[in-house]
Amino acid sequence: QVQLVESGGGLVQAGGSLNLSCVLSGTFAGILEMGWNRQAPGKQRELVATIGSGNRRNYADSVKGRFTISRDNAKNTLFLQMNSLKPDDTAVYYCRLVDFRVRTYWGQGTQVVVSP
Repeated sequence: QVQLVESGGGLVQAGGSLNLSCVLSGTFAGILEMGWNRQAPGKQRELVATIGSGNRRNYADSVKGRFTISRDNAKNTLFLQMNSLKPDDTAVYYCRLVDFRVRTYWGQGTQVVVSP
């Protein structure tokens, strides 16, 4: 059974920083891609950032230059460093794994609240 456990969310003032972590465990068919998505109240879940083979990274336009996604393969951990946070970044952030069988796994989410 695959488990993704996020942590690092919280309440921060605008302009502040948070570093989210996602620890991966269980048995799965390799890692095709990992990423972070978020869902704000009343909105659809949206992609924030992804990291694939060769550490190729992609970011949503709204977070480019402010967020950085990274992986520690030895610790099976995914990170999202979030700087210059804005109230619009307030959302539940979800870790996502896509394996080589193109199966998608999700974490339970971690809440981020950015106050003005």
